[in-house]
Amino acid sequence: MTINKFQGRTEEEAIEKAKQEFGENAVIMNVKEVKPKGLFRAFKNSTYEVTAAMEEKEQFVNSKRALQNTKKLHDSINLSADEKIEIPKPDAKPDFREMIQKSAANQQMPVQEEKKIEQRLDDLSNRLEESLARTPMGEKKSEETSAKEKTASEEFHFVRILYSTLLKNEVHEKYVNQILDEIEKLIRPGNSVDMILSNVYQKLILRFGQPKTIDLSGNKPKVLFFVGPTGVGKTTTIAKIASKYKVEYDKKVAFITADTYRIAATEQLQVYANILDAPMSIVYTQDEMNDAIAKFAEHDLVFVDTAGFSHKNEKQRNDMKALLGGVNEEYNKEVYLVLSATTKYVDLLDIVDSYREIADYKLIFTKLDETTTYGNLLNIKLYSGADLSYTTNGQNVPDDIEVFDTQKIVKKLLGGNS
Repeated sequence: MTINKFQGRTEEEAIEKAKQEFGENAVIMNVKEVKPKGLFRAFKNSTYEVTAAMEEKEQFVNSKRALQNTKKLHDSINLSADEKIEIPKPDAKPDFREMIQKSAANQQMPVQEEKKIEQRLDDLSNRLEESLARTPMGEKKSEETSAKEKTASEEFHFVRILYSTLLKNEVHEKYVNQILDEIEKLIRPGNSVDMILSNVYQKLILRFGQPKTIDLSGNKPKVLFFVGPTGVGKTTTIAKIASKYKVEYDKKVAFITADTYRIAATEQLQVYANILDAPMSIVYTQDEMNDAIAKFAEHDLVFVDTAGFSHKNEKQRNDMKALLGGVNEEYNKEVYLVLSATTKYVDLLDIVDSYREIADYKLIFTKLDETTTYGNLLNIKLYSGADLSYTTNGQNVPDDIEVFDTQKIVKKLLGGNS
């Protein structure tokens, strides 16, 4: 019987490695969870170690195959060569008592393989440790060595703070770990904490991407659909954006509302339309939507308010899909998914998945003034892959809205005030 240990990130991966080595009939003797070690053990997941054995019968079969392969190799060798050629022999049958003694010794002290795996899983920790100029026992450390140790300590302290800050801001752990993985490459002598922080800042900026606002190119009118759950502020957001384009850019705007479910929804949008001296139509069906858009053919922007619905309501979701899909292709259309920054992460995932089935969209986050954590803005951006557009931070029309300010949000994610 041959016994060996195999490690993997999961129990299944470790067992699969054992089967690859010993075959499908490998005997799994023990499964052990290996806790992470090193400086960054708090940031890493455990690995798994499987002790597997191969019966002598299986060992004989594998040895026989090795002999067959050796014979093929022997036949292909030019025996007329001057150099001496030795054909490898199969391993002798292992001594059972010696094998048990080696196995016991391996369990009592760390083996070299564990150190290699530890190094692979903890590159950052090892680089920090290697960057320290270690001195022999009893020898006084040089000023240079002390400075290096201080720098490494600062770097590790910074990583701990960064990890904690991002999690407190409700950035999902998966994305936090991705950021830490990239930081590993920067932990080396000569790279200051300020340089690392600057690099993290830039990487977060790139993850958010450039915000995409209304594209005024193409044929008129540009038809803008605002969709999303109930209570996220779609109608108020429409009024804010329409006001800016009307007042600041002197664009001709019009309104259409398909929100005939909510009480006073039509009246609310009509008030904004009257203030902006803009026309408004109410539609109930898909055909009426195309007629209303045609009526506003000379306008630059047509803002369409839609009914909010639960992402779990399949009928309302299908109605929305039919409404958007029924718009004539000749019209230049954009869809904006309006989300509240106060919504729970798991609910946001369901919402973006639900609306993804309806149409491609850009993201607008509302109610930033009602939350102290901004991690979900990054979570949903990375999860959906959709472009970010606007954020709102209050009820005042038209003031409490702005184009998504990536730099400001990243500073907040990193613990800044603005």
